Amino acid sequence: MGKKQVLLVEDEPNIAEAIRFILSRDGWQVRHLPEGAAVLAALAEDRPHVLVLDLMLPGRSGLEILADLRARPEFAALPVLMLTARGQGRDRDAAERAGASAFLAKPFANADLLACLRSLAGAGA
Repeated sequence: MGKKQVLLVEDEPNIAEAIRFILSRDGWQVRHLPEGAAVLAALAEDRPHVLVLDLMLPGRSGLEILADLRARPEFAALPVLMLTARGQGRDRDAAERAGASAFLAKPFANADLLACLRSLAGAGA
């Protein structure tokens, strides 16, 4: 079996590079998009094991993108980790209502990110 694949949708270049570094060192293959316009096409093309989606993106929010994904049968079960710099309870609640599989507030510990993704991809047990 090959590397686990993740699609990372994050508009902040420094955060995206840090996440890519952390995940690559753990054996993940990472594809990065700086905004959400091409998410559906990228998911259809690559079929990643997990989607890491920032809540606040230029153009369309992560919540809007997630609602679109959950409305499509082919992506309804895709594990989605929602990231946000706003860690208030209402943001977590909104992400859960939209169908997020997990939620991490920035800044987060590297170990928490890895544990969450391993669990979502079925690689943590």
